[in-house]
Amino acid sequence: IEGLTRAGHRALALGNAREAVGCFRKALLLAGSTASPRLRRACAFKLGAAYVETGKPKKGLEFLLQSQPSEGESGEPLGDLYFNIGAAHEGLQDFPKALEYFGKAGSHDRAAQAGSRAGTRVQMGCCYLGMREPARAARCFLDAARTYVAAASPEAAAVALSQASGSMLQSRRFRAAEIAGVLAQCHSLCESIPDPALRGKLYNDIGLGYSQIRIFSLAAESFERALALCGGESDRRREAALLQNLGAAHNALCSFGTALGWHRRAAALHSALGNRRAQGQCFGNLAYACSRLGNHEAAAENYLHALQAFRDSGDMQGQWQACEGLGAACFHLGDPQKAIGHYKEAL
Repeated sequence: IEGLTRAGHRALALGNAREAVGCFRKALLLAGSTASPRLRRACAFKLGAAYVETGKPKKGLEFLLQSQPSEGESGEPLGDLYFNIGAAHEGLQDFPKALEYFGKAGSHDRAAQAGSRAGTRVQMGCCYLGMREPARAARCFLDAARTYVAAASPEAAAVALSQASGSMLQSRRFRAAEIAGVLAQCHSLCESIPDPALRGKLYNDIGLGYSQIRIFSLAAESFERALALCGGESDRRREAALLQNLGAAHNALCSFGTALGWHRRAAALHSALGNRRAQGQCFGNLAYACSRLGNHEAAAENYLHALQAFRDSGDMQGQWQACEGLGAACFHLGDPQKAIGHYKEAL
């Protein structure tokens, strides 16, 4: 049983879920022939937790419930058991029940390490999001972040702060200054994160958060930091999105000359990736920047490119916006008849 348990944990660590479940099942079968109820419960717990971890919460819950001690039995730590039962209910989208067990996990195991307590708060935050209560979710993520900071876990703290800011934005119950403060805390932790992929994702999320509260200078800075961390073929879609976000941020800052380069790079990369709708958005942003710089001929050309891309992708709202932009560009170019035609098409 000990050998199978060690093999199961090794398989989980290597990402081989099927092998891990097989090892834990064999261990539980062997434990069934022993006279130790505690050993049988321990094996059932490991099997149930493995099923939950591998995306089979219903099966996992069946074994986790078998691993609960009988009434009157004591001396066994229950924090991990309650946490995993909560995770199983969360996987089944029974969020109230999941919260009940996560609460039990937190109150039952006061001696748990800070990281474990913070992890429970993160899971509770995810449950509140599932229940469409983002304000309560935000408070859970903020609690978790504070605990992670105290436990010197900057990566986990930064992720929790990113989740908190997203929930705060979603809830609309927090002031922009409060959200900006959380984004700034997250930003300050990013430099201590060694994983460039995670750091890049966090900078992108921070940039999106700043964009939503209309602090575009900090949004642009965050997007540039994220862009510098993109590398390899697997990051090309993220790179294209970042280029597009950078162009939009500079449009919002009225730095239209700088925005042109970002828009062109984004449009070219979206084209290479075959994303016509996003390419149309880039052409529309590029046309707007050209119009604000007084180059109405280039604006009209790019609005035409945007219109065709939106037609190809079936984006009706994009088509309307492109037609409206074309109408304005034609009016500035001294062709009111064409302008009227494009405005009618927009209508």
